[in-house]
Amino acid sequence: MTNIIISSLLLLTFLGFIFYIVKGGNLMIGFFIMAILWSIIGLVPLSVVMQKVIAEPALNYGSTIIYIVFGSWFGRVLVDTGIAGSISLRTQKLGKKAPVLATIVIILVTALIFSSAYGVGSVMAIGVILIPILLSIGVPLKVAIPTFTMAIGSAMYINVVLFNQIKVFFPTVSYSGKYLSFGITAMIVQLVGIIIFVLFHSKSIKDDHIDVIEAEQTSEKTERVNPITYVIPLLPVMFNLLFKWDAIPALLVSTIIALLLTGKMKSYKKLVEFINKTTSQAINDIAGLIMFLMSLIMFVGAATINVPRFKGLIEVILPHSTLVLAIAIGILAPLALFRGPLHVWGAGAATVSVLAATHTFNPMFLLPLFYTVSIMAVSIDLTQSWNTWSLTYSKLDAKTYLKMGVPIMWLITFINTVLVYLFFGH
Repeated sequence: MTNIIISSLLLLTFLGFIFYIVKGGNLMIGFFIMAILWSIIGLVPLSVVMQKVIAEPALNYGSTIIYIVFGSWFGRVLVDTGIAGSISLRTQKLGKKAPVLATIVIILVTALIFSSAYGVGSVMAIGVILIPILLSIGVPLKVAIPTFTMAIGSAMYINVVLFNQIKVFFPTVSYSGKYLSFGITAMIVQLVGIIIFVLFHSKSIKDDHIDVIEAEQTSEKTERVNPITYVIPLLPVMFNLLFKWDAIPALLVSTIIALLLTGKMKSYKKLVEFINKTTSQAINDIAGLIMFLMSLIMFVGAATINVPRFKGLIEVILPHSTLVLAIAIGILAPLALFRGPLHVWGAGAATVSVLAATHTFNPMFLLPLFYTVSIMAVSIDLTQSWNTWSLTYSKLDAKTYLKMGVPIMWLITFINTVLVYLFFGH
């Protein structure tokens, strides 16, 4: 009887948390309050709360934060050396002659840059270059903005910074060849889906009308670099695949190569100034993210302790077939939008925490499955910070943005959840 009462109260607070998130509540505060609430409702002793909910989860997550720091610095170096901007501007000349082909190239360029770059700062730096280019070659605003944000989302399948955020829930899964074989395939599927989306609207791209936004001339200020540097965004992934390097040395060596090839090492004084500037900015970019992840990992600790309260209910409700679960998650993928119950950095944190702790399914299957539906939200959700910036910058209305992007992302996500089963579900 006690279990029924406690599990019912936990579910009620979970529903309340979903409502809080949908209404735009602060996630960091929300997860911390949920960690405390679930500890109290679950009758967890104070000493256990202090050790297992607050101290140990935060301390154990310290190594993952280092990955995020190095990834953020590498992304900032890509932007501040001019590598990312130079790659972007190379597409502009092609745009006047073949706008549809140029749009496809911009999609691929965006995915290339954000395979390593991360954060709203990097998106803003690249967005003020690429969005005006898309508009200047005749891509309608309602096509350009979802195309841009979905292309960023495609790269998140292999972005080490975002991957290490989902490891909060699945610490045993590594960013290595086994996962990357899926990640690269899923990224390609999403890119193909976006290209089909563009081709479907190709007639409107060829129209004479061109949408214009302010700050179109920002791209003129971008520093040019040697084209040999254009492969640098992919180096961390290549080092991992070819040499089995851990992400930290892969990112560090890639950063050093970027500094070397862009001439930042010619002067010791200027090199020190550049490193100080980019590291400071990189830490600043992720400061809020780190505190959010700290509150999230504390909630995961509380949810894990409460798993016995849910386990019987979960075993009754959940399918035991990986195929059925993959298809079900694919069909229900829009529930990840607005930080819903399938979004791991939203209300879905409770769903995933409890499910992972029951050990019903292999973490190597669950991580890419929930990562896939969360990337749908990262690609097209209004609660994703860089998507919000893109709408604000371009002045595209939210309803049009969702109407254009959600259907194609839903289809892409469903295909990728089936891929999860094919890669890891057997």
